[in-house]
Amino acid sequence: MKADKLLHERHVVAEHAFVELLIWRVPVPVQGSQHRLKYSLGLVMHGRCVMRYDNEAGKGDHRHEEGAESAYRFSTFEQLLADFWKDVDRWLSR
Repeated sequence: MKADKLLHERHVVAEHAFVELLIWRVPVPVQGSQHRLKYSLGLVMHGRCVMRYDNEAGKGDHRHEEGAESAYRFSTFEQLLADFWKDVDRWLSR
């Protein structure tokens, strides 16, 4: 069974910024995660990814911000998107 793409969107959020949302349903959880979603959600400003949520194999659910990596507690698809957009809003209000 292959991965099913659930979401692939790109949104311009400011003159100098966009977000890209990629989420797949995978047949088995990605190593380090307990759910069947594979995702990469990123905020790019001035051509540089400044904040990203993902679950890279072996690392599990985590987020990157200004070069630092921290664990992310995944609960649901909807909460993942809400948490990401909240961080996007925080970045854009700087």
